[in-house]
Amino acid sequence: MNTTVTIALDTPIKRGETLIDSITLRKPGAGELRGCTISDLARMDITTLVRVIPRISTPSLTEPEVNAMDLADLTELASEVAGFLLKKAERAAPCQSE
Repeated sequence: MNTTVTIALDTPIKRGETLIDSITLRKPGAGELRGCTISDLARMDITTLVRVIPRISTPSLTEPEVNAMDLADLTELASEVAGFLLKKAERAAPCQSE
């Protein structure tokens, strides 16, 4: 399992004169999840993501920047963050159709 993942943004984030067009997320440790519930993170709760993403992103985003993100980009980041919560066996298992 990779402990980091880089996501190319569809809509870059403007910070002053700089455009941020990709974000690297790293697998959070327990301390980075303080004040959050894992179940909210697994459900991709926006309030929880806005709190956690700045703690695990490079470049480090601010909460207002996460709040202003394009929804498609935020959804992709949320999926990756939720994926960090899975055990190795769950990540390796192929999806089963019903």
